[in-house]
Amino acid sequence: MPGNFNPHLSVDCVVFGFNGHELKILLINRDAINEQSQSGKLKLPGDLIISGEMLNAAAQRILTEFTGLQDIYLKQFGIFDDPDRLAPYSDLEWLEARTGLKIERVVTIAYYSLVKIDLSIPTDLSIAYNARWYSCSSVPALIFDHNRIVEEGLNTLKRELLTEPLCFKLLPEKFTLNQLHRLYEAILGLSFDNRNFRKKIQRLPYIIPLNERQNGVSHKPALLHTFSYEKYLDLKKENTSFIL
Repeated sequence: MPGNFNPHLSVDCVVFGFNGHELKILLINRDAINEQSQSGKLKLPGDLIISGEMLNAAAQRILTEFTGLQDIYLKQFGIFDDPDRLAPYSDLEWLEARTGLKIERVVTIAYYSLVKIDLSIPTDLSIAYNARWYSCSSVPALIFDHNRIVEEGLNTLKRELLTEPLCFKLLPEKFTLNQLHRLYEAILGLSFDNRNFRKKIQRLPYIIPLNERQNGVSHKPALLHTFSYEKYLDLKKENTSFIL
């Protein structure tokens, strides 16, 4: 690692995606996978910040390195500054060996981001660090305090989903009402009556039915819809929060 990294400040990213059925999170191996290293320890995509680098720029750099995407939705949601957050010592030893720096304490700034899984592109780093999507309902043990960061990131997403139209950043441009229904259930961990959910959605002027149906499905093709950000903004002028 180059010597121009700040040894006391890092950025970690909770990257959410939706595969049509489950809410997923992107995790990477702690060590690059090669003939000498087959570490099974997992972590969030993250890094120390480069000296002189803005936090948002560091988060965007990390996301692009592991997803190949630019202009990803990104939201800072927390600062994790527990002096003991780098425990156990074996993981701290790994961090010092990787950076070549003596590290006593690192404060991390956490972001969550929303990614359309099918648009992500394999990169050299995502391949080297075996980046994979894991179900948010069964996140494995991660290094340091990354499980706590994931939990707080998901709780933040749940809250903000009720006040902002974030769900459409996880759906394809053209989606079915069933996909929207499943996404809300996946994020909130709740079950919604399908008929009532559809009635509510069909009353919203910013969810536009299209004259198109699904292709390549074994069941009756469902009608496709799209989200109109312009109509949403018009409605928001009269209301202070997202309406769904």
